[in-house]
Amino acid sequence: MTTTTTTYSATAARDFLTFVRASPSPFHAVAESRRRLEAAGFVAISEKSSWSNLKRNGRYYFTRNQSSLIAFVIGGQYKSGNGFSIVGAHTDSPCLKVKPVSKKETVGYQKVGVELYGGGLWHTWFDRDLGIAGRVLVKSGDKITHRLVRIDEPILRIPTLAIHLDSSVRSEGFKFNNETQLTPVLALASKSLNAESSSSAGATGKHHAALLSKLAGEMSVTVEEIGEFELCLYDTHASTIGGANNEFIFSARLDNLMSSFCAVEAIVKSVLESSGSEGDGNIRLISLFDNEEVGSQTAFGADSDLLEVTLRRLAGAEIEGEKAVGNALEISLANSFLISADMAHAVHPNYSEKHEENHRPSMNKGIVIKQNANQKYATTSVTNTILREVAKKRNVPLQEFVVRNDSPCGSTIGPMLSAKLGLRTIDVGNPQLSMHSIRETCGVEDVGSAIDLFQSFFEEFAAVDKRVTVDF
Repeated sequence: MTTTTTTYSATAARDFLTFVRASPSPFHAVAESRRRLEAAGFVAISEKSSWSNLKRNGRYYFTRNQSSLIAFVIGGQYKSGNGFSIVGAHTDSPCLKVKPVSKKETVGYQKVGVELYGGGLWHTWFDRDLGIAGRVLVKSGDKITHRLVRIDEPILRIPTLAIHLDSSVRSEGFKFNNETQLTPVLALASKSLNAESSSSAGATGKHHAALLSKLAGEMSVTVEEIGEFELCLYDTHASTIGGANNEFIFSARLDNLMSSFCAVEAIVKSVLESSGSEGDGNIRLISLFDNEEVGSQTAFGADSDLLEVTLRRLAGAEIEGEKAVGNALEISLANSFLISADMAHAVHPNYSEKHEENHRPSMNKGIVIKQNANQKYATTSVTNTILREVAKKRNVPLQEFVVRNDSPCGSTIGPMLSAKLGLRTIDVGNPQLSMHSIRETCGVEDVGSAIDLFQSFFEEFAAVDKRVTVDF
C-alpha cells in the first residue's frame, strides 16, 4: 500500500496550477488534456473513422467539438463483455460569454455585451482584471479552421459604483442588474475613434474594432479572416497556492477543472507506473464533458450520446482479430462502474450551520462521497462499498456529504448517465469553498488524494468487483 504524502500532493497541486492556468476555456482545457495524454503515448483517433485497429494495451483519445474529450486504455487481458472503469468530469465553468453582437457604447465608453453562462456568483466578477479566451473560426481561402485564442491581459473590467453614489449598499447590500450593470468596459471611445474609422475591423458592426484587432493580432491573422467565435471572459490573476502553511489552492474554475485534471493524471499514471494495463481485463476510460453547468443537454454534454456511442463502439470492436460476443454492450455495461467526479462543498468556517451536523467535509481530509435520498446524486450502498474497497488499496481518506433537509441539493452528470446507461455510479468530489465564484478555494492535500483514488480505481476495480455479489 502507498499513502499520499505532503510532498506528493504539493507536487500534484503545482502541476494542477499549470493545468488550470493553461485552461481559461473548455477548448483550452481539452487542448491541455490532449497535450498531456499525447506525452504519455495516447494516440488520437476520430469519431468520423472506423476503429478497426484497436489493440490491447492501446492508448487512445478523441475529442468532440474540441470542448469534450474521451480517452481510454484497453487492458492487456481485455475480453469482449468485460467492463469499463470510467471516471467522468466536465470541462466547463460558470463564466461570462461574449454575445453574438457585443458592440455597446455608453457616455464615451466602449463596452462588450456578455451573456451569463451557468449559475455564477456574478458579484465576484466586479473589479477584476479580465482577459478573454476561446475558439475562433478562421477563414483562409476556401478553408475554415478552429483556432484557439487567448488574450492574457486585462483588456476588460466591470467597475462597481462608488459607495458615495449608492448609499443603499450600506443598508441593502450590493445589488445590480445582470443585463445593464454587469457589462465590461473595453476602452474609451475617443481613444478608439481613429482606429474605428480607419480600419475595416468595425465593418460588420457586430463587435468593436479594438476587440477584433486584439484577436487578430493574437492569432496573427487579418480581421477579415475572423469568422464566428465562442469567447469567454476570465480572471487574468494567476491561480496560486496560499494560506499560512501553503495548504490552500486559490484559483478560478476549480469546479470542475480540478476533477478533469485528476482524471487525466490518474489514467496517465495508471499506464506509466507499475505494470501499466498489462494485467487489466477492463477498459479504463475518462470522459470530460462540456456544458454540465447548463444542464448537459447538448451534442457534447453528458446528456448526449457521446459516452453511449463510445461504449457501444468499444464493446462491439474486433480486438486483435477477436470478434465481439453477442449483446456485448449490455454485458459490458453490467460489468462497468462510473465515478462521477465533481467538486463538493467544504464546511464554511463562517456559515457552518449551512451543513448537516454529521456531514461537514473539510479540506485536506480526503475526497467526498456525495449522497442524496432523492437521487440528485447517484451513490448507492453498493457503489459506496466498492469505492471504499478501492480506496483501501492506497489508504485514500474519504468523507461523506448530504445536504440538510431544509436546503436545496445540486446535481451532477452522475444521475443522468446512470439512468441512461444503467451504470453503477458513485458521485464524489474534492471539497472546496466559494463554489461558482470567480476565485474558489480547495485543499492542496486533496489533489494527490483524488489522483490516487482514481488511479487505484483504474487498477483495482475489476478485481474488487469479483468479490461483490448483488444481482445473479
